Amino acid sequence: MEAILNQLKSLALTEALPFMLKAVGALVLWFVGRTIITGFRRVLNLGLQKRQLDATLIRYIESLFAGSLTILLLLAILGMMGVETTSFAALLAAAGIAIGTAWSGLLSNFAAGVFLLVLRPFRVGDEISAGGATGIVQEIGLFATTLDTSDNLRISVGNNRLFGDNIVNFTHHPHRKLTIKVPLLHGVDVPTMMRALAERVAVVPGVLPQPATDVEVVEFTALGPVLGVGVYCKPTQATAIQAATAQAVAEILIASGYVVPQQTAQQLLAAKAS
Repeated sequence: MEAILNQLKSLALTEALPFMLKAVGALVLWFVGRTIITGFRRVLNLGLQKRQLDATLIRYIESLFAGSLTILLLLAILGMMGVETTSFAALLAAAGIAIGTAWSGLLSNFAAGVFLLVLRPFRVGDEISAGGATGIVQEIGLFATTLDTSDNLRISVGNNRLFGDNIVNFTHHPHRKLTIKVPLLHGVDVPTMMRALAERVAVVPGVLPQPATDVEVVEFTALGPVLGVGVYCKPTQATAIQAATAQAVAEILIASGYVVPQQTAQQLLAAKAS
């Protein structure tokens, strides 16, 4: 019996006690490491906010650094406990490569999302056209960008497709130009019509006085010249101003006795029949 007790004491001194000391050290290292990582994350957040970066990009950078440091902390704890970490690190790297290959599409969207947040070709609230969609930007995510269309539909476009296409930002500048084409017949007093159109559309509510409204001949056809009525408005009012300006142009044409040419009327009827 005494021999067994002596063996247990010897085992406790040689195996259990060092293991307990390592376990306590691992717990202390974990709490200290997590405290340092949390403090580093806060400092990083404040530094990035001072640079006025996008909130989504700040969260991404925080998560990236915190996750990387946590993995290093776990490897250090395993090494302290006597676990061989070389093979574990190699396994982790192989798993990362496999996941990256399987998620290549998501990762390309992820990378494009980072570039969109850094380069800022548009912001939340801007009206854009890109990736086959047109609408107001509601959210710039890490994998997809969400747009709300004019007919109240929500579209999510992959960032890779969005970033790889031409991006048209309708609201980047403080004003936007709208052009309405007005076909005329040969024989119409063009200068008089141009003055009448310019005076009428200039008083349309929402049309900006500066830059001034312009009316000019933009092309000639077999039936007659075509005028281009250009007005400037705030980007957010473009749809309403487009409709109001078209209505004002129609009023001027009706007041001047404008009629649809016979040839054009026949073409319209043929188009409807087909």
